[in-house]
Amino acid sequence: MKVKLLACTKDADRICAAAGNSCYSERPSAEIVEDIDSEKVLSRIVGMGHHSVIEHAVFTFSVEGVSRALTHQLVRHRMASFSQQSQRYVSMDDASYVTPHTIEGNEDALRLYESVMDDIWKAYGKLEEMGIPAEDARYLLPNGCTTNITLTMNARELLHFFSLRCCNRAQWEIREMADQMLRICKEQSPVIFRNAGPPCIRGPCPEGKKTCGHPRTDL
Repeated sequence: MKVKLLACTKDADRICAAAGNSCYSERPSAEIVEDIDSEKVLSRIVGMGHHSVIEHAVFTFSVEGVSRALTHQLVRHRMASFSQQSQRYVSMDDASYVTPHTIEGNEDALRLYESVMDDIWKAYGKLEEMGIPAEDARYLLPNGCTTNITLTMNARELLHFFSLRCCNRAQWEIREMADQMLRICKEQSPVIFRNAGPPCIRGPCPEGKKTCGHPRTDL
């Protein structure tokens, strides 16, 4: 898995702070942005629950080498834009798939897993040799098949995304991706993302009896 930030709103903390402050000022954000204390102002405004102001900050990521199982979960976050590698127009001739850690650590399970994957790709290749269009041969390909995806979210949706997907109870692969994205976002906009992550880093876990019992301390 490789996660790379392609683009983001420049000076996002300052711009969002100015936008928020302009709601309570006679001055426009164009004037406010020049001399604003973004940390003080944005912390206060966001702390009040005025989260719409951070929608002005937008982040675009390139994610490669993840599974279709991950992207099926990812696109449920509807307040975002996605562009995913096509299995119709891109050749899937080379076997490329994600292997879960639990399978990697079990010799027998790994042998079975790789054997099935090998059979799938052999069958995929044979279908193409028989003249079956790639868009139909791809029906054989598994959820573990790797893909690349570009995604864009505003900061407000990213906070929601991190709250769900950085949780220990989130599926392991999308959690690993979310963790990487969060570390990048914190570098770019430390004020906006200061308290970003699962609910357990801000207070009690909302999962009740389903809590993992191990608050995240590594983000």
